[in-house]
Amino acid sequence: MKLHTLLLLLVLAAIAAFAALNWRVFITPTELSLGFASVQMPLGLIMLELLTLLTVLFLIFIVYLQASALLKTRHHSHELRAARELADQAETSRFTELRAFLEAELTKQANLNAESKSNILARIDQLEHDLRSFAEQSGNTLAAYIGELEDRLEKTRNPPTGG
Repeated sequence: MKLHTLLLLLVLAAIAAFAALNWRVFITPTELSLGFASVQMPLGLIMLELLTLLTVLFLIFIVYLQASALLKTRHHSHELRAARELADQAETSRFTELRAFLEAELTKQANLNAESKSNILARIDQLEHDLRSFAEQSGNTLAAYIGELEDRLEKTRNPPTGG
């Protein structure tokens, strides 16, 4: 129990004890002026009833404040939950867009990689073909030079006879 509630209950208990101890004085009738008329009524009882009425009104006001605070808290909680759900949906949407973007980029990179690989392999095949052709031509040229040298050597070894 909170301190101010305990203090309020102690004050109300003290007032109730004071009224019980002095009940005869509270119900003793006195002459009261209402401004336009005079009446015989117990002043203590009227004051006690006014105190009770004010206490009840105060309690009703406290209940109203607590209820309105509770309703506002509940309303804010609903708004916060809706904002959190909206933020989660936006985040999920961003992740989905990011995933789609990354997949598209990875596909594009894979295509470029495959294209580069095929270009490089085609270039290597072309270079290999050119190298074989060059080696074959070089071999043929070398064989022709060797054949020509052999012919010259034979001609120099066996000079032509005849005449």
